[in-house]
Amino acid sequence: MNINMHDAQSAEAFLVSQLSHIESEVYKIQYPDIRYPSLVPVDTEANPWSPSVTYYSFDTKGQAKWINGRGQDIPNADVQRAKFETAVTMGGIGYEYTMEELAQAQMLRRNLSADKGDAARLAAEQFIDQVAMFGDTSVGYSGLANSSDVTVGEAPNGGAGSPLWSKKTADEMLADSDAALSGVWTQSNTVELADTLLLPLAAFTKANSTRITNESSDTVLSFIRKNNIYTARTGRPLMIEPVRGLDTAGTGGTGRMIAYKRDPRVVKMHMPMPFRFVSQLYPVAPLTWHVPGIFRVGGVDVRRPGAFRYMDGIV
Repeated sequence: MNINMHDAQSAEAFLVSQLSHIESEVYKIQYPDIRYPSLVPVDTEANPWSPSVTYYSFDTKGQAKWINGRGQDIPNADVQRAKFETAVTMGGIGYEYTMEELAQAQMLRRNLSADKGDAARLAAEQFIDQVAMFGDTSVGYSGLANSSDVTVGEAPNGGAGSPLWSKKTADEMLADSDAALSGVWTQSNTVELADTLLLPLAAFTKANSTRITNESSDTVLSFIRKNNIYTARTGRPLMIEPVRGLDTAGTGGTGRMIAYKRDPRVVKMHMPMPFRFVSQLYPVAPLTWHVPGIFRVGGVDVRRPGAFRYMDGIV
């Protein structure tokens, strides 16, 4: 086949016409192994091209008191406001088509497969997921599991002389989880109440396979789901999730358990520009076209550290 300018233009026009089909197929797909959408509230309201996002945290102060009917010393309430700014960084990944692929699709009168676009979006989501969970020091981001603002506690030794859940009894594992959940509530003077508990994979597996007693059908995990301070106070179920990477996220590479309130007023990840494909094609060679994909995100902001608690050493 002779290749001429008309062939190239026809192939490019065909690719442009196919992009909307590819994108609609790609965005229908949900990836069950992507954790951040269910664990970190995501804010997409900022301008997609904002270099940073500014937000404010508020705290109230003031206390009422008895006063005389003629008194002039009525106390005042006030609001303390702190300003924070989160940088936003752009990332990207795309895919390519050759003229040969496009010509064959045209000849067979079939739509282009969305596989390449799907692979690009999956890679982008995996990248964002890692940033959301563990941050990225190269751009100064911290994640849900390693914020320097969160109180870090060490799991106590059990009867076997070790903090590891692999060496603890059911009662000792229950005490650790209760300490993390109740600690948020008591240390915040009962203001905050954690509704989410994240566990290292090994700890989750151990809790799921250890029965409370030989006569009981309850495992440690099922018992925690039914008997925890959040459920007792609200009547709502506690979210318990195993998270890859927590097995070494703690101090000294130990396992880290996380208890926190999953609320955008407590923790938030700014994503002014969710992953998207750029409509303009980019020729990377005489017979190859590149479809760029870009996204812009900030790190995870823990706005109310009192609603968080890390416990290290359980794995």
